[in-house]
Amino acid sequence: MEGSKVENGSSSEGRPPNPLSTAAAYWQCGFSPADGVPVPCKKSLVRHPSLMKTKTKEIKVEPGVQAEDFESNFIPIVRSGAWADIGSRPNMEDVYVCLDNFIDDYGLKDHADGPSAFYGVFDGHGGKHAADFASSHLPKFILENEDFPTDIEQVVTSAFLHTDTAFEEACTLDAKLASGTTALTALLIGRLLVVANAGDCRAVLCRRGKAIEMSRDHKPICSKEKQRIEASGGHVYDGYLNGQLNVARALGDWHMEGMKAKEGGPLSAEPELMTTKLTKEDEFLIIGCDGIWDVFRNQNAVDFARRRLQEHNDPAACSKDLVDEALKRKSGDNLAAVVVCFQPQPPPNLIAPRSRVQRSFSQEGLRELQSFLDDLKT
Repeated sequence: MEGSKVENGSSSEGRPPNPLSTAAAYWQCGFSPADGVPVPCKKSLVRHPSLMKTKTKEIKVEPGVQAEDFESNFIPIVRSGAWADIGSRPNMEDVYVCLDNFIDDYGLKDHADGPSAFYGVFDGHGGKHAADFASSHLPKFILENEDFPTDIEQVVTSAFLHTDTAFEEACTLDAKLASGTTALTALLIGRLLVVANAGDCRAVLCRRGKAIEMSRDHKPICSKEKQRIEASGGHVYDGYLNGQLNVARALGDWHMEGMKAKEGGPLSAEPELMTTKLTKEDEFLIIGCDGIWDVFRNQNAVDFARRRLQEHNDPAACSKDLVDEALKRKSGDNLAAVVVCFQPQPPPNLIAPRSRVQRSFSQEGLRELQSFLDDLKT
């Protein structure tokens, strides 16, 4: 999809709209009530003691990819598209964001060499307010941070935590906003791709036809998450955090007893980051809510999307294809998918190399095989 789009009810000039009608709720979340001018984010945030420091994971070079490809001056040419469907649920609580010109869309001067793009999927629960709020505010908190774009990983982490605390303040002004959302964002600055995840949405990179996982699902039953939850005073019952949520990380949910507090809690809003530098081997990125991944394996989704892009080379149509296929496969959730292409041309056909090893039976081997077959006849 050329340009920018925010699936959030409405849009204006490609920028995320305010999803809530109570303007006062935003004045304590980065805006001045006097003139509506954004207030710069604080450089540092007070982190909950219960939140464990998550180290950035870097995706390594895959075997068989030439080293010069990773040292080249490859510049991605970004095209994106997205699609969402309510599925079998009574209410739609998924929100997506597509900003192919992230910095320009917010009226700032772009100093990056190459594209600056932002994408996200927000899977709400208990209502759509948290997903709407996060999709609108999280990108702004990234750009307003004075350390952007020099310390991208720290800026993105800070934006997640800032969005979480800002939403708590909004909920104190209007209790009807109480809800929660998982969040997965992909920020592309030049060749650097930074994926941040809090929850069970997922991002998968297609590198020359191979699926590269760019996020890890945060389920309460995962050993690391379970340890963190129990260390924070929570528990996992029947696969659910405190017997209530089936995710271990999310924004919002401040209204749920025992989940979050000023001093911390078992439900973490801190994202896990994975970064990589794109090369000419990287074809596209799929971002989807858990409803997509309930019925697609990573490689299966990449293979499916790759075939569709080879047919029409349209990321918007490809995202719709993924959602429609998930519906055919009986996914029981809301569905949202974003497809981001890094090349102007469709993915190339891959020809499997022929083996150079010549294999043959020796005369002795053939005699033993014949003897074995003769024994079977008797």
